[in-house]
Amino acid sequence: LKTGFLKWKPDYDSAATEYGKAAVAFKNAKQFDQAREACLREAEAHENNKALHSFRLLHVSTVPDGVISPSLYLQEMQRLPEAVQLIEKASMMYLENGTPDTAAIALERAGKLIENVSPEKAVQLYQQAASVFENEERLRQALEMLGKASRLLVRGRRLDEAALSLQKEKSIYKEIENYPTCYKKTIAQVLVHLHRNDYVAAERCVRESYSIPGFNGSEDCAALEQLLEGYDQQDQDQVSEVCNLPLFKYMDNDYAKLGLTLVVPGGGIKKKSPNATQDKARGPATVGSHAEEEEDEYSGGLC
Repeated sequence: LKTGFLKWKPDYDSAATEYGKAAVAFKNAKQFDQAREACLREAEAHENNKALHSFRLLHVSTVPDGVISPSLYLQEMQRLPEAVQLIEKASMMYLENGTPDTAAIALERAGKLIENVSPEKAVQLYQQAASVFENEERLRQALEMLGKASRLLVRGRRLDEAALSLQKEKSIYKEIENYPTCYKKTIAQVLVHLHRNDYVAAERCVRESYSIPGFNGSEDCAALEQLLEGYDQQDQDQVSEVCNLPLFKYMDNDYAKLGLTLVVPGGGIKKKSPNATQDKARGPATVGSHAEEEEDEYSGGLC
C-alpha cells in the first residue's frame, strides 16, 4: 500500500491478497478478532480497487470457494449485531452498484441471523428486503419477507404494526390474484384486530373483503361472520367454538395462538335473552307457569 518516488499508486490487488493470507493465518491460530480485522482490510483493498468481491467478503455467512468474511468471524465470536451491521453495509453497496437481488438476499440472511437475538431488528431487515424485492417486481419473494415480518410482529405483540403488515401482504396477494390466501390473511387480520379490542376495524376488514372474488359465501367468510357475531354478543362459547375450527387451528402457529387465546370483553359472559330476565324478575311461581306453557306448546309433539 505504500507509495514512493517510483510507485505513485498503491497496489490494492496485491495488498488484498496478502490481507487474505493474514486472515487465514489468524483463523488457524484461533485469533478471530485479528482475523476479522485482516478480512475487513482485505475488503477495503478490494473496494479501493473497484472490485465487487469486497461486497461478498463483507456479507457471506458461509465459506464458499474459500472466501472468509468478517461477519463469519463475528458470528463465531457471538457478536451478531456487529455481523449484521457488516451485512447491511454490504447490501447498501450492492444496491449502489446495481445488484438489488443480491442486496435483498443479504438482508434476508441478516434477518435470519439476528431473529432470535433481536426480533425488532429482524423485522426491519425483512421489511427492507421486501421493499427491494417489490421494487424489482419479484412479488413472491417480497411476500415471503413480509410474511416473516408479520409473524414476528404478532409474536412480539406489536399488533398495530402487524395489522399494517398483514394489510400489505393481502394487497399484494390480491394483485397477483391469489385469492384463497387473501381469505387466510383476512382471518389473521380479524384475529389481530380483535386482540387489539378493535371490533370496528375487524368488521370493516371483513366487509372490505367482500370485494375479493369468491370470498362471499366461502367457508372463511362464514366462519368470520360467526366469530364477529359471537364477539359482539359476548358469547365466549361461540367464539371458542369458531377458533377451534380446523380453518383456524391449522394456520401459522402465531395466528393459531391468537385464536386460541381470544377472550371476548366483559369476561366472556353470554348475554341473556330478555325473556330469561323477565322470568327471573317474576319469581319461582311465574317461572313454573312459563314452564307449563312451554310444555303445553309441545304437547302434540314436535311435528
